[in-house]
Amino acid sequence: MKILIAEDEPLILQTIELKLKKEGYEVIACVDGLDALQKIDSEKPDLIITDIMMPYMSGLEVIRKVKQDIHSKNIPVIVLSTMGQENIVEEAFELGADDYLKKPFSLSELSIRIKKIARQSKLQ
Repeated sequence: MKILIAEDEPLILQTIELKLKKEGYEVIACVDGLDALQKIDSEKPDLIITDIMMPYMSGLEVIRKVKQDIHSKNIPVIVLSTMGQENIVEEAFELGADDYLKKPFSLSELSIRIKKIARQSKLQ
């Protein structure tokens, strides 16, 4: 399974990347929303994990563009963000996010949620 991570905090990005690689996933690391969109188009990931607050383009905008594109609209999206305000969470889900984890988060919980989404994707 190929997972794209869009996260502008280097330590968080590296920590997630190491954990997922150890679990056998192929990981594409992106440091901002524009980088993420370009790599989503070229790399065709099976899952996207995105922060909300990023340079150049927010995670919400990334979700909006991914879900509007016929080639990427079915890619599941997990949001990881410090922003837990109800309106932000609602907007993420309305745009098409499949899950939302508030920072700080547990790597094992993220792993469980990835496996859950992978199972759901295989069923569809």
